Amino acid sequence: MGEQKNTEKGKIILLVIIAIIAIALIVTGIVFATKENKPKSNVQITSTEDMQNLINTVYEGQTNNLPPTLNTQIVDVNNADVLKSFTGLSSNEKIDSAVASEPMIGSQAYSFVLVKVKDGENADEVAKEMSENIDTRKWICVEAEKLYATSVDNLAVLVMSSDEWATPVYNKLKEVLGTNNEEYVKESNIDFSQELEGEVY
Repeated sequence: MGEQKNTEKGKIILLVIIAIIAIALIVTGIVFATKENKPKSNVQITSTEDMQNLINTVYEGQTNNLPPTLNTQIVDVNNADVLKSFTGLSSNEKIDSAVASEPMIGSQAYSFVLVKVKDGENADEVAKEMSENIDTRKWICVEAEKLYATSVDNLAVLVMSSDEWATPVYNKLKEVLGTNNEEYVKESNIDFSQELEGEVY
């Protein structure tokens, strides 16, 4: 009788172990599949040079869709005020580096910013924070009419300007990257054509 109970007990323990192993395999498979399904960019970003090259690639053939006198520069992410102005981020805790392309003429509302996040950080969260906190009137006299932000791999991006400049640049960027995560889009209610016709500061 005791031997039979031990046998049944052993079977129950064995079934429990098998069930635990099965659950573990299923969970591992789901996690692996989730990671595998994350979009992977055509472009690998490992340095500020890579980011500058990406901006140049996006600008190829876009002469008619861009403001004049654009200047691409490395953003000093250790300077809190500079970082905030270009990215909207209040801390450099999650990021390695940033590059921005803006006009040298301050009355033109245009900004194209790339941010490389640190290993293990979520680029989508950074892109969302940028879209929510960037000052679209940072030029004082003019305001960005359209804002786009997204991410892929270790890269968060922000494009803001008039619709005629921002949209072609953003669409070309997505084409070059090949894929992207969540998109964050904002529109201003201003009459941008009147802003452009106004006084140059």
